[in-house]
Amino acid sequence: MNLIEYPDRDLLMLALADKIAGQLGEFLRRDGKASLCVPGGTTPGPIFDALSAVDLDWTNVAVFLNDERWVPEDSPRSNTRLLRERLLRDKAAVAQLVPLYDPAPRPEDRLPGLSEGLAAHLPISVLLLGMGADMHTASLFPGADLLEQALAPDAPVLMALRAEAAGEPRITLTAPVLKAAMHIHILITGAEKRTAIERAAGLSESEAPIRTVLDQATIHWAE
Repeated sequence: MNLIEYPDRDLLMLALADKIAGQLGEFLRRDGKASLCVPGGTTPGPIFDALSAVDLDWTNVAVFLNDERWVPEDSPRSNTRLLRERLLRDKAAVAQLVPLYDPAPRPEDRLPGLSEGLAAHLPISVLLLGMGADMHTASLFPGADLLEQALAPDAPVLMALRAEAAGEPRITLTAPVLKAAMHIHILITGAEKRTAIERAAGLSESEAPIRTVLDQATIHWAE
């Protein structure tokens, strides 16, 4: 397991933001474009703040989420709302946001169009993932209704999943899309998640969905 331990969270956030910016810059210089896939939640907020001030060719960076709750963007539960508030501002305001939500009663109603919009930006250049104490990542929750299909090598780009721990229905990138990313970073903090990710290394992907990317990822941790 490739784990980097930082002396404190502030240093972790700044160092990881710098690493991500450097990797995006490499893709932009080589290919003229890059994609950045990020988690929701409050933990990566300081990374978003730092990245938004970095001088990159953001007009050629496609930004999208690992997953999204099926709620309108004006909901406090919306990950897209967080992205707009913390990342897609300042210099990064001109980046291209690739949506994972399109108003409809059920996420299944919008999967084809959202998948088509995402496909042009794959494989992911730089992937930042979080992890829950239950070892879920994106919306790949242990016990989710369609987890096995989402973990399968032939899974579609996006799937709608439901799980008791998830609350609302979710739309999520699937395991093969995550595993195909060129650079994979996992951000975790606190003793509980350190213990969980170490335990995940010995479990199956269905028991610990984070396991699907552990072999390719760099884990960034601070207490």
